[in-house]
Amino acid sequence: MKRPRKATPDLPLDALYRRPGFMLRRAHQIAVALFLEETGALRVTTTQFGILHLLKHQPGLDQISVAKLLGLDRSTTGMVLKSLEARGLIGRSVGMHDRRKRTLALTRDGEHMLARLKAPASRVIGRQLAAFAPRERKLFLQMLEKFVRAFNESTRVPLEAHRVAKRKGRGKD
Repeated sequence: MKRPRKATPDLPLDALYRRPGFMLRRAHQIAVALFLEETGALRVTTTQFGILHLLKHQPGLDQISVAKLLGLDRSTTGMVLKSLEARGLIGRSVGMHDRRKRTLALTRDGEHMLARLKAPASRVIGRQLAAFAPRERKLFLQMLEKFVRAFNESTRVPLEAHRVAKRKGRGKD
C-alpha cells in the first residue's frame, strides 16, 4: 500500500492550494455542500435561504433592496425570487408608496419552510465551525468579517449592510 505523500510548499499545486483566493473559494464550496447535506430534502439553496430569512425579518422589501442587502446581482436575485414565487414561498404585491415597485413577503408556506429550515441551518453552522477549537471560532468569524468589510466596496455587488455600518462608524476596527 502506498503512503500518501506529505505536502511540501515546493510543489506547484501546494502553492496554489495555499493562495487565499483558492482557499476562500474552496471554503465556500464546502460551506454550500454542508448546507445542502443538511437541507437537501427541502430543496432550498443558500441564496434562497438568505432571501427567505431576510423577508422574514424585513417584509415589504423590493427586489433591488433584497439584492443590495444580500450582495447579489439583480438578475440572480430576479431568478431566485421567481423560483421562490413559483414554489409559493414568497408573494409580490404592488408597493404602497410607489405603484411601480413590487414588494415582497413570505407566504404562509414560506413561513413554514423557514421554520423547517431552522434546525438544519443551525446544524450547518455547528458543522462549519466544528473544525475549530471553541476559542478559535470567534476569532475565525471576526477575521472573516474584517476581510469582507475591508473589501466590500471593491466587489461588483457591494453588500449594502456593510456600507450602512461604515457610514455609521461601526465599520472601523
